[in-house]
Formats: sequence, structure tokens, C-alpha cells
Amino acid sequence: MAAGKNQSLAKMSPRQKMINLMYIVLTAMLALNVSNDVLNGFSQVEEGLKRSNRTITSRNLLMMNKLQDFYNEHPADGDSLLNMGNQVRDEANELYNFIDSLKNLIVKEADGPEGKLDDIQNKEDLDASTVIMLSPEKRLGTELRMRFNQYKDFLLRYIDDPDKRKNIEASLSTEPYNLNKGDIKPNMTWEESLFENMPCVAAISLLTKLQNDVRYSEGEALRHFLSMTNISKDELEDLEIKTIDVSNLIEKKEEEVKEKSEIKVNWMRAFVIPESSVVMRGSKYKAQIVLAAIDSTQRPAVYVNGARLSSRDGTYEVTTNASGTFNYTGRIEVVGRDGQVFKRDFKSSYTVIDPVATVSATMMNVFYAGIDNPVSISVPGLGSGTVSASMTNGSLTKSGNGWVARPAQVGAECVVTVSVEINGVKTNVGSTTFKARKLPDPTPYIALGQDIRYKGGKPIAKSTLMGVNQLHAAIDDGLLDIEFSVVSFETIKMGSMGMGEALNEVSAGSSFSERQKASFKNMRRGERFFISRVKARGPDGVTRDISPMEVIVN
Repeated sequence: MAAGKNQSLAKMSPRQKMINLMYIVLTAMLALNVSNDVLNGFSQVEEGLKRSNRTITSRNLLMMNKLQDFYNEHPADGDSLLNMGNQVRDEANELYNFIDSLKNLIVKEADGPEGKLDDIQNKEDLDASTVIMLSPEKRLGTELRMRFNQYKDFLLRYIDDPDKRKNIEASLSTEPYNLNKGDIKPNMTWEESLFENMPCVAAISLLTKLQNDVRYSEGEALRHFLSMTNISKDELEDLEIKTIDVSNLIEKKEEEVKEKSEIKVNWMRAFVIPESSVVMRGSKYKAQIVLAAIDSTQRPAVYVNGARLSSRDGTYEVTTNASGTFNYTGRIEVVGRDGQVFKRDFKSSYTVIDPVATVSATMMNVFYAGIDNPVSISVPGLGSGTVSASMTNGSLTKSGNGWVARPAQVGAECVVTVSVEINGVKTNVGSTTFKARKLPDPTPYIALGQDIRYKGGKPIAKSTLMGVNQLHAAIDDGLLDIEFSVVSFETIKMGSMGMGEALNEVSAGSSFSERQKASFKNMRRGERFFISRVKARGPDGVTRDISPMEVIVN
């Protein structure tokens, strides 16, 4: 598999060669008899592989730190290299963690839902790996092969060195694996050659070996990036020595390491960490007061959302382009005196609010009954998600970024009460009173085209008048734009001899009647008629008489 090519074998460390040899021998023994000794042997191989994985992971971490140092000294040249390194690390971690999830699934299939990876009971189970990795429903083995190929193609995009490309292609090969050519079945897939009828403990060792291949390939890519910096060969060799030192420490039991490891500190400072810097009157202000101690000669590495902070004092700075609440996570890494890397995760959030300016006119605190009244409600210093409101004499509902008030009874007051919730405590922050008024009367008009409203008092062409079929009414005073339904109206035509010749014609609802249109046809230039007794119904359901309009024929 990963060590199948002579060129790759020549470059492997003695430890890695030994692990691979043990794996091959134990796999061959497995073909003859699955004894307890063989199963325990796989457990020993698993421990060796895990130690090897930790060693390679430590080496890769040191190389990432070198890339970060180069970026800090040469931001222009190091930016692209550091970005590529972060992308490779993220892809490797994603694949590594996916393999970890497969190991847990296999153990739980063998030992039940309470099964633990570090305490496998049914090591000899031959079905668990087949069910998890090869069943047609799950097809997780196929997914693993596809992810391996995608990861390999991803790395090769960055690598132009022929030797490193060969190493990566060999370590991430998904060709069917076999001990001798006679073991290959027609059309056998890579995953079938690895997991078909494989004991549970052996499948776990195989997956750990695949994790080893992932970390090794990641290291090859990072080494290639480092070769493009100003690092010398001596520094690269020193990097390997540091990796071996860290490996020797990791091989101890983690509990013992934690007890004996120490972090050197020479600088202390008090910090106040408030739950919130914005506090409403009547609520509580809470803050943690802590003493922080660090080593000023070795600043910890701080990662936020997967990216390492470039500031030496751990300052996290981000440009806010939108309002709302934003969460972020990260970790802090610091190396103890004995080389042990301590990691601590953290998470936090921040709220971005829009600049708020409240402008109000004393005489405009009114709502109109029967329509939706847009309302803007905000509390400076707090996001909209923490603000709630209610209203008397009607309904108040959230609509997009604003609110809509709809009064019920004309003449009564509408009291809008605003509350905020901070740290689980709801507090009233104010109220505003509005008068519920009836809508003002609309004005009748004749529609003469898009957005053209003829309201009388001016001459109108006879040809245009003859094309009119309907009378409309609306409020369009610049503040409100509300259409009304015309229920009925009359036309009074004035003859040339004065009022004695006035002719009244009644409409058919909102439309001009045929008799009214016929009277328009006989009118001459300068003659006029009135549209009067107009009744219109608004969205509030109230029918009202509105003012007449004068029409002059041109």
C-alpha cells in the first residue's frame, strides 16, 4: 500500500519500516489462523502506529510554525505559502477526523453502542468492518477511497517536485492491496481488499495506518513549502531532531506527562472579562476578574476559526460589514518546558449593531386605522434579536427589519411597549403612545396613464376624455398613498345657457355609464361638467362622501 515502492521505502525511517514489516507479517499470519496472539499483535501494531502518528503530527506542527515565522518576517512573500500551508493542514485534519469516525463506527458495530476505541472487546469480530465499510447502504469504504483520491489530487496541485509527487502518490495510492498476486479477485476494489472479512482490531490498525499516510503526505507538502522559504538545510535537520525529542515525550503516558509538565511564566497581568459591556438599568453587571500568566519570551500560538493570529499579543481584530451576532471558536497552543504542547479551546461571540438615529415629530405620533403602519423600533447598543414589542388597541408584528402596527378602534390610544432580553432577563425599556385616527378623505381622479392622475380644474383633451372608463379615488399627499374603491358618483353637465341646462347622470359603480359617455361626446371646447356625490370605501371598510371635481373639455 503506502510503502509499496522501493523509492518510498528507502526514505522511510527505521521505525516506520519496522511498523510496516510487523503489519505485513501479522496480516500473513491472519490468513492462516486468527489466534489471540495475532489479535494482540495487531493491538501492539496499533500502539506503534499511534505513536508514529503523534510524531509526524508534531513534526508537521513545527513546520507550520516555521511557515508562520517566515510570514511574520516577510509578509509579502510568506502570505501565499502560509495560506497554502493552512489549506493543506485543514484538508488533512478533515480526512484524519473522518477516518477517526470510521474507527468508532466499526468498534460500536462490534461491541455495541457503548463500545470504546481504546478498549475493544470483540477484537476477532469479522463482520463489523464489512458492515460499516462495504455495505451497499453505507458505502463508507467507497467514500473513504474517493476522499483519499481527492486529498491526493489536492496536494499534487501544490507540488512540482518529482520525488515528492511520487512519495505522495505512493502513500495515498488506492490500488487494491494484496500480499501476493493470487489474492486479487476480478474487479476487487481497494476498500474490499482492506476490509472484507477483516477482524475488528485489524481494521482499526489499517485505518490508523491510513491516518499515518495522511499525516506523512501532509508533511511532504509542508516540507515543500518550507523549501521555498529562506530556511537552510541545517534548520530542516534541526527540525527533525526536535520532532524526535517531542516523539520521545509523547510515548509516555499522557497522564504522567500532564503531571510532570510545566509551563514557564515570567509575566502576569489582571484581566476583567465582562459577560456584556452593555447593561440595561435594573439588570446585573457581571464580570470575571482573573490573573493571567504567560512566558513573554514565547508567545502562545492563537488560532481563530482555523487561522493563526499574526499579532504577538493575541489581539483578534475583524472588520464588521454587517449587523447581527457572530460566533467564533479557536484554540491556544503553548509549549511547556519539556516540549509538551498544551492546547486549550475557546469560543465567544460579538454583536454588531447599526448606527441608530431616532428622529420624531411631536404632532406625528399617530396611527391610521385599517392599514399597516410601518414602525421602526430599535434599542441603541443592542441587536434586533434581543428586542421585542407589544401594543394595546390592535396588533404589532415583526416584518423584515421593521414592525407593522394595525390599530383596532379609531380614537383610542395605542401604547407600544418595548422590551429587551439580556442574559435571560427580560426588561422593559420604554413605551410610546400613538393616537388611532381615521384615514383622511381621498381625492377623486381620472387615470390618464402610468402615474398620471387628472384631478380636475384644468382643460383635458376631448379625445383623452372619451378613452376614460372609470373614476378612481386615493390619498396621495406625499405621506400616504392609499387607494379607495369608488362606490358611485354623478356627473352634472353645464350647458351654455347656465344652470338651467344642467343634466345629471348616475354612474354604474366606479365606471362611467353609457349615457355619461354619450354626453361627453356632444361637448364642445370650453364646456365643463362636475363629478359630484362621490362615495368611496377605504381599506378600513368605511364608506364616505368625498369632494367633487370639475372637468373642463379642451
